[in-house]
Amino acid sequence: MVEDERLKSLNDKPANADGAYVLYWMQASMRTRYNHALSEAIARAEKLEKPVVVGFGVMDDYPEANARHYAFMLQGLADVAANLKDKGIRFVLRHGHPADVALELAKDACLVICDRGYTAHQKAWRDTVGEKAGVQAIQVESDIVVPVETASDKLESAARTIRRKINDRRDDFIQEMRIPSPSKSSLTLGGLEGLDASDWEGVLDRLKLDRAVKPVSDFTGGEEAGQRLLNTFIDDNLADYADRRSVPHDGAASRLSPYLHFGSLSPVEIALKCKNAIAPQSEGLRSFLEEMIVRRELSINFVNYCPDYDKYSGAVPDWAQTTLKAHRPDDRPHIYTREEMEAADTHDDIWNAAMTEMVERGYLNNHVRMYWVKRIMDWTNTPEYAHETALYLNNKYFLDGRDPNSFSNIAWAFGRHDRPFQERAVIGKVRPFTDAALKRRFDVKAYVTRVRDGDLFS
Repeated sequence: MVEDERLKSLNDKPANADGAYVLYWMQASMRTRYNHALSEAIARAEKLEKPVVVGFGVMDDYPEANARHYAFMLQGLADVAANLKDKGIRFVLRHGHPADVALELAKDACLVICDRGYTAHQKAWRDTVGEKAGVQAIQVESDIVVPVETASDKLESAARTIRRKINDRRDDFIQEMRIPSPSKSSLTLGGLEGLDASDWEGVLDRLKLDRAVKPVSDFTGGEEAGQRLLNTFIDDNLADYADRRSVPHDGAASRLSPYLHFGSLSPVEIALKCKNAIAPQSEGLRSFLEEMIVRRELSINFVNYCPDYDKYSGAVPDWAQTTLKAHRPDDRPHIYTREEMEAADTHDDIWNAAMTEMVERGYLNNHVRMYWVKRIMDWTNTPEYAHETALYLNNKYFLDGRDPNSFSNIAWAFGRHDRPFQERAVIGKVRPFTDAALKRRFDVKAYVTRVRDGDLFS
């Protein structure tokens, strides 16, 4: 059963009992396990004695996405298609704008169920479907533990202001979920032509997109690969997570963020599996759930309630803008162009290794990410350009880029969800994060060497 707090009507239109199927327009929750939107679609289809069809629209120009992101996504959709087929559910993958694909499939539907996204374009797509669909449309929030409005009805200033609100409710939503097969199959329904999702490489080849950033070999997309990585993390690293998570070449970090970004894994299932695998008082469990639930959902709160989450003027708090403006004239010991940074051509071996890992693997450990952003602030002429450059590189190379966590983490480097510190050159009262701080956490020389040698997790 899906909790009521996860449901939101996108219009006031009635369902059409004469429709051929219940449509689940999938766009964010790309999985078949612990998918509240899929569960709701099946439950409503059972009441109407109809089959379920799952539709997905793949567009050429998804904002800031390139071949790296598309390959990971399409690998995941191949899993979705196969797993839905096992349940007797037709998966329709069509080339087109997601909202247009949803509206076309909705013409023959009893009603539309969709999952939820938090960025501006994701919200706009769902608003369009709600407005233009001729039948009832319901949004189901499935990629967060505590629904965002349930946790808070406002923009929160820091983790400390939202932590208790989330933790007081999180166990209400960390519940077992079994998704049954519908009574009626949709596999033989006509008029549902689409692309062959099992041939993800063929689909990738036909799309018109930026191919300069290549797919990576270290991560395979989809819920099957995500489940394997989750199980390995629980077995090998969860117990020691608090002590080892900051060491990038240790391999103790979960590396689950790409799978959360693409909806291949549910945070509810991750939390449940972790809680069932280890003593509740474990520091490793506490630390991981803090990161995966509180910090991640603080980021979602930020993107949901801050209209200009992707702009310097909106993302950076007033106090930080004031201090950064005051230090705009300060001398920078080093100034690099965006092209020089993208080529990992700076004087800083640690930063160069981080940029190299981003380009080659599409991933960075959180502490290295913090250092990476902070140096961009030091090496650009203005804080506005630093913010723009950090977002550009982040969203271009990271598999989990373009995510609420991305926008929030970069904003954090500029003072969001933080407090003023002792004033210093260039960054003013914004929190510093130096190479000395990084060296206290791990052996940076070993990290640089292993990136250079290409054996980071060997």
